[in-house]
Amino acid sequence: MELYAESLARFQGGSPYIYPLYGLGELPQVRFDRLSVVDGGTYMLHKPKVECDGDGKAYGVTYEGETAKGKKIVCDPSYFPDKVLKVGRVAREIFIVSHPISNTSDSHSVQVILPQKQLGRKSDMYLFCFSYAHNVAPKGKYIVFVSTEAETDHPETQLQPGIELLGPVDETFFDIYEKYEPINKDIDDNCYLLRSYDATTHFESTVTEVIAMYSRITGKELDLTVDLSAANVASNE
Repeated sequence: MELYAESLARFQGGSPYIYPLYGLGELPQVRFDRLSVVDGGTYMLHKPKVECDGDGKAYGVTYEGETAKGKKIVCDPSYFPDKVLKVGRVAREIFIVSHPISNTSDSHSVQVILPQKQLGRKSDMYLFCFSYAHNVAPKGKYIVFVSTEAETDHPETQLQPGIELLGPVDETFFDIYEKYEPINKDIDDNCYLLRSYDATTHFESTVTEVIAMYSRITGKELDLTVDLSAANVASNE
């Protein structure tokens, strides 16, 4: 509720939940991609092999004989199955529907959290909806994610409380994936491994993970505070 209230106060409109046009891929494209180019970064896509020296320290990634070297390797846990620990599974189902979620004032972006206590579970359930208004679906179509931590051997049945909120469904896609956490010492092997995505759909845990990764890599805290006095001077100028 606190997160919702803060978001509502910050973003005025039909929903406090802000989603980028054309999908999440626009965030790295607009910010990271362009800033990286300005600062001399190079993109080399589809480099699936991480190279390590005789001491087990990572120094680069290779594909088709071409290696990109670096002092620190930041990667998904799937690259190093021997350096991670399985901590659970996430059940996620994607739906295509032709109508907004009921009782949400026909909002094009919706975040619903079903509390674990209400569901009689150990973890919350998340429902996230976005639509053609965000240029991620054809006209009149909505895309809905329902996800939660898998707590039984039949995770597809655990999503039912969220599914019941949807109404008629056009298409559905179910997936379940393992969650991993790194157990290595990145300072020793140069491998800075991220945690697997959890079941949340409001990105709070992802942002926390990115901030923590920044500290691990640089050795200092990330300062996101804004000097309002300087900002006001700049705007006045």
